[in-house]
Amino acid sequence: DAVSLPLIDIAPPDDEGAVAAEWRRLDERRVVVFVSPSAVRGFFAGRPADVSGWPAAAFAAAPGPGTAVALRAAGVDAARVVEPAAAAASFDSEALWAELDGLDWRGSQALIVRGEGGREWLADRLAEAGATVDTVCAYRRRAPAWTADAWRVVEAARAAKASTVWLFSSSQAIDHLLDAAGAAGWAGARAVATHARIAARAREAGFGDVREAAPTPASVIACIQSMRP
Repeated sequence: DAVSLPLIDIAPPDDEGAVAAEWRRLDERRVVVFVSPSAVRGFFAGRPADVSGWPAAAFAAAPGPGTAVALRAAGVDAARVVEPAAAAASFDSEALWAELDGLDWRGSQALIVRGEGGREWLADRLAEAGATVDTVCAYRRRAPAWTADAWRVVEAARAAKASTVWLFSSSQAIDHLLDAAGAAGWAGARAVATHARIAARAREAGFGDVREAAPTPASVIACIQSMRP
């Protein structure tokens, strides 16, 4: 049985005008990097009515397949979407940079679309390569409002650790879980994480059996099946 327990709430950015302003500058950009599907949805939701679709000269870059799918669904030509190879060891900034590193970025304008904060690693690489890099916040991540049903899910999972597997796709989701449910009582709990950094955070939180899977349905399913009690 699969039970949904959302641990991150996605909200509009504080400054929605900043997204609209970036749409009016897209023709100046050589590449726009979207850090997640939420970044895609937030950015396209903020497109002014008088601005046409994606500019023909700009690349839209995605760190993983979920973001790439969201870009194509939003109307970006597949030929303009840059993403890591399907066989990449991970789907993250490092894997995306492997696709961008061979280009000459001197004098180019780059934009990174993200939530508030986030890693600066890719922005630093683009800047070191000679690009001018700007960022815009297209959404906010926040802790969800916990319902009675959510609490029942958490308590049932804690009571049945041997037959429960948590699936985490965000370190912040783990933080929100600990903030709400407390940091104690996770010893012996099991989890699948879709990135090494997320797995490390789960281990820090006390989860006993933590395994990593690529963020694809087939990989996640295979990993969960391998953890059957």
